[in-house]
Amino acid sequence: MKLSNENIINLEDYRVKGSDGTVAKVFTGRDRGEYVRIASNLDNIEKKYNTVTIVIPDNIYSINPSFFEELFVNVVLKLGANEFREKFKFESHGNYNYERPLSEAIIRILRKKSALG
Repeated sequence: MKLSNENIINLEDYRVKGSDGTVAKVFTGRDRGEYVRIASNLDNIEKKYNTVTIVIPDNIYSINPSFFEELFVNVVLKLGANEFREKFKFESHGNYNYERPLSEAIIRILRKKSALG
């Protein structure tokens, strides 16, 4: 079964591009995570579909936890860690291992929630 493109967020579309045509090989910072969350319409896509695929492009060197934290804050708070991991699928087109920064971001998001509540 082919997925419609509406429930796929390809991070390639949100890479920072330099004036010389180079593309960033990192996703870093809360401000960038927030930008991608808003620009990709992630929160609404999550409400509309049973699964959401996040595509991590080839030749990425780093995605830091604070980027993931801000990108996924609303959906992790809504779904919790287990349901988030069931609903959000990750497709890496390169060999970057995103699991560690993703896990750290989920832990941070849920830690803040328990500190607030």
